[in-house]
Amino acid sequence: MAISAPDLTQRAPRSPRIRLGGFVVLPRLLDKGRATAVKKNGEYHYNCPLDQRFLEFVGVSADKLLKELGKGKSDSEILAWIEKAAKHHRCPGEIHLWSKLMEDRVPTDVEGRTYFNETCAKIAPKREDIGTWFEMLDVDDHVTFGGQP
Repeated sequence: MAISAPDLTQRAPRSPRIRLGGFVVLPRLLDKGRATAVKKNGEYHYNCPLDQRFLEFVGVSADKLLKELGKGKSDSEILAWIEKAAKHHRCPGEIHLWSKLMEDRVPTDVEGRTYFNETCAKIAPKREDIGTWFEMLDVDDHVTFGGQP
């Protein structure tokens, strides 16, 4: 079955801020998974540490999710599958708090801070306003496809 997948060699996946079912990160994860399934993921990595935070929060296997994406399911169908397959059934309040925590996350360990600082210096050397992981990802996506830092 042919699936509808973004070509991440031509454009970025959706911002990690975009929500599906109240979850941040999920639409981006789905874009990367679909692109991976058709080998159009470019430099984007499915099941990266950010993806793993979502998968652990709901209790879904990356491999099983990728298999469902390979069936050509829509975002809403995948959300329904996640809600059914999840080991951790989260209430709307938990989803809201987790999503807010993810939006506000900053690098906290030495390794993460070093990577973050090096990436920001490379993609937007004159910007001093990039403080969260989501801000860095949004700027990186923008610059990667020709935007000004």
